[in-house]
Amino acid sequence: MLATRMMNKRVVGEVMGKNAFTRASYTPVRAFQTDKLTPEQNLELLNSQRAVRPSSPHLTIYQPQLTSVGSIANRVTGVGLSAGIYAGAIAYVAAPLVGAGFDAATLVDAVATAPEWLKVAVKTPVAAAFSYHSWNGLRHLAWDAGKFLTLKGAYSSGYAVLGATAISTIALVAL
Repeated sequence: MLATRMMNKRVVGEVMGKNAFTRASYTPVRAFQTDKLTPEQNLELLNSQRAVRPSSPHLTIYQPQLTSVGSIANRVTGVGLSAGIYAGAIAYVAAPLVGAGFDAATLVDAVATAPEWLKVAVKTPVAAAFSYHSWNGLRHLAWDAGKFLTLKGAYSSGYAVLGATAISTIALVAL
């Protein structure tokens, strides 16, 4: 833009003489023109520009790393645990309204009479999600306190979270 402005000043100066650059007489010359577009034309122009614009890099070109996979897993476990809590609360409140027996005594009887493999199959993913989300939450608190912020620290704390998750998941399933 500065080069265009300087070129325009030189051209105006050659045409109008040496005193052409006083503030009162100088009007900048634009090398381009803008057009007033309707909203439909503006949208059409924007879509045509988007069609030829290169895509930004995405997950397909990056190698998965402990930090990125851990971040995604933390979000997924948080959403899954929240959805489970909301579904259980809604079922507990709505069951009497539709005549279903979903009170505490019925729930305890159902769990007590369930086969062991079913209990383990249900408890394991819930315990793993709860453990991972809890340990990773503590890791984030440590980051907020300024700890483990180097690359080595991020990886070592990530591996510590995975180890603690494995141990606490086994302990919770064994209860």
